Formats: sequence, structure tokens, C-alpha cells
Amino acid sequence: MLSTLQPPRSLSHFRRRHTSLKPLSSLSSQPVTHSTLTDQSRSTSQILSTRDSLLSRQITAAELAESFLARLRRTEPHLRSFLHVSDAAVLAQARELDEKLRRNEEVGPLAGVLVAVKDNICTAEMPSTAGSRVLEGYTPPYDATAVRKIKELGGIVVGKTNLDEFGMGSTTEGSAFKVTANPWDTTRVPGGSSGGSAAAVSARQSMVSLGSDTGGSVRQPASFCGVVGLKPTYGRVSRFGLMAYASSLDVIGCFGTSVADAGILLHAISGHDRLDATSSKREVPDLAFHFDSTSSLQSKPLKGLKIGLIRETLNDGVDIGVTSAIRTAALHLEELGCSVTEVSLPSFSLGLPAYYVIASSESSSNLSRYDSLRYGNQVAADELNSQYMDSRAKGFGSEVKRRILTGTYALSAGYYDAYYKRAQQVRTIIRKSFKAALDEHDILISPAAPSAAYKIGEKKNDPLAMYAGDIMTVNVNLAGLPALVLPCGFAEGGSAGLPVGLQMIGAAFDEEKLLRVGHIYEQTLQNCIFVPPLIADEDISN
Repeated sequence: MLSTLQPPRSLSHFRRRHTSLKPLSSLSSQPVTHSTLTDQSRSTSQILSTRDSLLSRQITAAELAESFLARLRRTEPHLRSFLHVSDAAVLAQARELDEKLRRNEEVGPLAGVLVAVKDNICTAEMPSTAGSRVLEGYTPPYDATAVRKIKELGGIVVGKTNLDEFGMGSTTEGSAFKVTANPWDTTRVPGGSSGGSAAAVSARQSMVSLGSDTGGSVRQPASFCGVVGLKPTYGRVSRFGLMAYASSLDVIGCFGTSVADAGILLHAISGHDRLDATSSKREVPDLAFHFDSTSSLQSKPLKGLKIGLIRETLNDGVDIGVTSAIRTAALHLEELGCSVTEVSLPSFSLGLPAYYVIASSESSSNLSRYDSLRYGNQVAADELNSQYMDSRAKGFGSEVKRRILTGTYALSAGYYDAYYKRAQQVRTIIRKSFKAALDEHDILISPAAPSAAYKIGEKKNDPLAMYAGDIMTVNVNLAGLPALVLPCGFAEGGSAGLPVGLQMIGAAFDEEKLLRVGHIYEQTLQNCIFVPPLIADEDISN
């Protein structure tokens, strides 16, 4: 048991909520009722708060949209979260929703919810560049399946968020267009590659957002920005419309300011899609069903739950502030009734090199389509080979070129067995080790990153140091498992401390359990919420 360990740093750095949210309703693909979620769980969800506020006529959709857009305009010069914002379209859709409500028409469960979308996820009416010059100015003719489902349920897409080019990076410094800053300290990175989506939610520029996670690109930014990040099981969400980086690893994930919002958004976008052969046909459970109120909880609401703290994630190389926050979180889980023990995954350190071999190999294949003839901007040249080379040389950034070259080498004749084949063998070992650990434990926990957010430029010219920061997350992608990251404490840095995220890893397609445990953990930190200094003095109830 971990209760014998000295409790590290307290959670007193949590910022108090400035104002309580209004009563909420529940999520369903059918007309929403008020029976699923209780008052306390409602008070944490912007999605449900929005719905009840609109249905009770406490605020109009246009007023709500304008308040978020005003905050976005005010904070965007400091953060640079977005590559494109559709102000006029957002307000037009909000007014259309107000008209439907005025006529007492039925509206979807995401009605009025403002969603930011990572710019490697296709949107039919907005540019989708993947943060790359090679796709600058490109607007797809269709929406990604995840985006289409959000729109069908009434969600409003605010704009497209910044990212490391094609999702290759851990800082969002790899974008061809701008560098996004962390709302907790604008001299620091927000993480990556979904840094724009994480920063947008952290600064309440949008209610929720979509990102993509190939090796931790949702979970690490969630940790750095103090928000909830949810990576679903591979196959839970359709990848149709997600620009491919590493097809066997890529998933679309969710950001929110609460576990409830992340779960609701995942529920909205999950399900089989005939346009994606890798999407699962498993029935999608109601991921909002287990969001209990703290008033209805027993004194030990998680009694009987077995938690495994991965020993290898707290070794040398992990910042002391991160270690302290994770051990404090483990003690809190024990207070909730869990049995927490350390578990060893001897293959854990093998995940990082295996991941980079597999991801780079798949990217070299996937990005071959950007040859300026099929896809991508074209550079004028006298002959075909020069056109190929010049278009790709000017269109791709340095990190993308590095990974394409690495992947091409790993797949080349004479090296395939030594690199790619061996990496796939290691992947099988990692899957088996996680399965064995999860056969003995309900959930595994670890840090989401070995440090809190670091300074902009600190690791930009040291790619190996940047790659090493993915050690906590890549194994989950290799195993295809779901993982939830939520704020659990602070490390030193900035004017108010820097957030640290707790990663919870579950068995395949067991997002329900992760969301329930994460929600209870979050709710038992009473009257507390992570609010970055950039907006700490604002009313964030809408």
C-alpha cells in the first residue's frame, strides 16, 4: 500500500471556482432528460450547463457565442491557439439555434456547444492545413466523421487549432505558421502536437475541443495546460477525415475542463463508421451514465478497485514536482477506497524506440501522397522529378523531413528486419505486458509527462530530448488502450505553479471505468478548479 509513503506536496494550489455553473441536464442522442446526472455532476460540465441555460432561456446561444468569441479575441494575441476562426459562421449558427428554441423545436444534445477542432481533422467549410505549408490554403470537400457527428448533434465549430506539423512534435513549435503559448505561463509550451486544442480549452476560448493522439498528443498537452484529455481505444472513434500520420497508432481524442465534458464529447463522436475499416462495431455505452454526485457517494466510493502505479514511470529522469503530485494522487485514490500497489512493466522503456521506428515508418508511407500532383501545393519546375523534390522540400518542415527519412531508412531493403520488424515484435511484448497488468488491476496510473511545461525554445533544437518526453504515453498507443489524463497537482514554475496531469490507463474499450474513476477523483477535490492566470480574474461560467 502507498499510505506508508510520506504525503508530498498538498493540493492547496488549486484555484477556487469564481462562480458556480447553472443547473444542467444529461446527454443522450435522444431528447435530453434530467434523470441521468445529478446536481453536483452538472456543476462541472460546460456542455450540460449550456444546454440547461439555453432551454431555460437564461441566456441565448448568440450571447453565449459572443462571450466566448470576445474572450478568444482578448486572449488569442497572447496564446496563438488558432489557425482559423469562423466568427461570422459561429454567430450565424447560434442565431439559427435561438430561432429553433424560440419555436420550441427539438435541439441536439450538443446544441450551442462551442468546439475547437485540431487542424489535421478535415472540415468542409474551413481550411485544414495540418500546420504545414504543403497544405496551406487547402479546404477539404467534406467533414471528418467526428466533426460531422458533432454538427449533427448541434455543436458549433469555432475554428481550427494550431499543431505541430502533421502531428509530429511535442511542443506545437513545429507548426509552419505560429508558436502556441501555454495559458499558465506564456513563455512556456502548451505541449503537442495538439497544443492549440489544449490551450483553447484551458483559456476557455472554446468549451471543448478535438485533438489527435498518435503517441500522447492529447494527453501530454492536457497535462501541460491543466485540462482533461481523453485518448479512446483504437477503433472507438472513426479516423475518417483525420490526416494520417501513423495509421496503426492515430486516434481522435477529446479535451474538456471536466471529465464529464470529455466523456460527453467522446460519446458524441464514437461508433462504427463504414468509411473507416478500423472502426469498431462494438456498441457504444452511455459514457455519461456513471457521473455520480458527491452527495450520493459512499465514504469509500471506489472501494474494491485495484490500481497499479507503474514503477518505471517514477524513476530517475522524472521531475520531483511531478513525482510528488502523482504520489499525492495515489494517496487520494486510497482515501477513496482503492487498493494502490506498485506494478512493474519491464518492457516499458522499450516503447519509446519502438514507437519512433513504427511511427516514422508509417509516416514515410502516408506522407508520400503530398507530391504536389495528388495533394499539396505545387512549385513550378522544368521537369517532374524537380517538381516533386522542390515541392516537398519547400512544403515540409524540418521535423517532418527528419521522420520521413528515418522511416524510409527503417523500411529499406536490408534494414527492415533490424528495425521495423523488431519494433513490431516489441509492440507485441508491450501489449502482452499491459494485458497481464490489467488482468490483475482495474486501472494503471502514471504521470502523463516526466515534467511540467518547459520554456518555448528549450528543446526545439534537441529532438532526442523532445522525443524522450513521450516516454509516459507512447506505450498506450502501441497497445491500443484508452487513457484519461486529468489535473492532479502542481509543480514549481510560472506565477501560479504549473499543472501536472495524472494518467489513468484502462483495458481496451473500458472508457466507462476510466471516466467514472476520473469523475469521482475530480469531484472529491471540492470547490476546486484549474484556472490559468491569464483568465483567473474573469467570470468563466460561460
